[in-house]
Amino acid sequence: MDYTFRTKGVCAAKIDFSVEDDTVKNVKFTGGCNGNLKAVAALVEGMSIDDIIGRVEGITCGFKQTSCCDQFAQALKQVKEEQ
Repeated sequence: MDYTFRTKGVCAAKIDFSVEDDTVKNVKFTGGCNGNLKAVAALVEGMSIDDIIGRVEGITCGFKQTSCCDQFAQALKQVKEEQ
Protein backbone atom coordinates (compact mmCIF):
# COMPACT_ATOMS: atom_id res chain seq x y z
CA MET A 1 0.00 0.00 0.00
CA ASP A 2 1.23 3.52 -0.80
CA TYR A 3 1.34 6.31 1.76
CA THR A 4 2.01 10.05 1.83
CA PHE A 5 2.88 11.70 5.15
CA ARG A 6 2.95 15.49 5.60
CA THR A 7 5.77 16.34 7.98
CA LYS A 8 5.72 18.89 10.80
CA GLY A 9 8.60 21.01 12.04
CA VAL A 10 11.25 19.88 9.52
CA CYS A 11 12.60 20.99 6.15
CA ALA A 12 11.15 18.07 4.18
CA ALA A 13 7.52 18.78 3.28
CA LYS A 14 6.36 15.19 2.82
CA ILE A 15 7.42 11.57 2.73
CA ASP A 16 6.06 9.10 0.20
CA PHE A 17 6.58 5.37 0.73
CA SER A 18 5.09 1.92 0.26
CA VAL A 19 4.57 -0.91 2.72
CA GLU A 20 4.23 -4.53 1.62
CA ASP A 21 3.96 -7.24 4.27
CA ASP A 22 5.53 -4.98 6.95
CA THR A 23 8.43 -4.18 4.58
CA VAL A 24 9.10 -0.54 3.66
CA LYS A 25 9.87 0.30 0.04
CA ASN A 26 10.16 3.24 -2.37
CA VAL A 27 10.84 5.94 0.25
CA LYS A 28 11.01 9.47 -1.15
CA PHE A 29 11.42 12.65 0.85
CA THR A 30 10.28 15.90 -0.79
CA GLY A 31 12.38 18.87 0.32
CA GLY A 32 14.98 18.78 3.04
CA CYS A 33 18.65 17.84 2.67
CA ASN A 34 18.51 16.08 -0.67
CA GLY A 35 21.66 13.95 -0.46
CA ASN A 36 21.18 12.92 3.15
CA LEU A 37 17.54 11.99 2.66
CA LYS A 38 18.33 9.98 -0.47
CA ALA A 39 20.83 8.07 1.67
CA VAL A 40 18.26 7.49 4.43
CA ALA A 41 15.78 6.22 1.85
CA ALA A 42 18.36 3.82 0.42
CA LEU A 43 19.39 2.57 3.86
CA VAL A 44 15.84 1.78 5.02
CA GLU A 45 14.77 0.13 1.76
CA GLY A 46 13.55 -3.39 2.54
CA MET A 47 13.59 -2.97 6.32
CA SER A 48 10.63 -3.75 8.55
CA ILE A 49 8.50 -0.99 10.03
CA ASP A 50 9.58 -1.86 13.59
CA ASP A 51 13.29 -1.92 12.72
CA ILE A 52 13.10 1.54 11.16
CA ILE A 53 11.12 3.01 14.04
CA GLY A 54 13.60 1.51 16.51
CA ARG A 55 16.55 3.11 14.73
CA VAL A 56 15.29 6.60 13.87
CA GLU A 57 12.56 7.57 16.33
CA GLY A 58 13.66 10.40 18.61
CA ILE A 59 16.50 11.68 16.40
CA THR A 60 16.58 15.47 16.47
CA CYS A 61 17.97 18.02 14.01
CA GLY A 62 19.85 20.98 15.41
CA PHE A 63 17.65 22.87 17.86
CA LYS A 64 14.46 21.19 16.64
CA GLN A 65 12.70 18.56 18.74
CA THR A 66 12.28 16.32 15.68
CA SER A 67 14.02 15.52 12.39
CA CYS A 68 13.10 14.17 8.98
CA CYS A 69 14.04 10.69 10.23
CA ASP A 70 11.93 11.08 13.37
CA GLN A 71 9.04 12.27 11.21
CA PHE A 72 9.41 9.12 9.13
CA ALA A 73 9.18 7.07 12.34
CA GLN A 74 5.97 8.95 13.22
CA ALA A 75 4.57 8.18 9.77
CA LEU A 76 5.36 4.49 10.21
CA LYS A 77 3.73 4.47 13.65
CA GLN A 78 0.56 5.82 12.04
CA VAL A 79 0.69 3.03 9.47
CA LYS A 80 0.97 0.46 12.27
CA GLU A 81 -2.04 1.98 14.04
CA GLU A 82 -4.09 1.77 10.83
CA GLN A 83 -3.22 -1.88 10.24
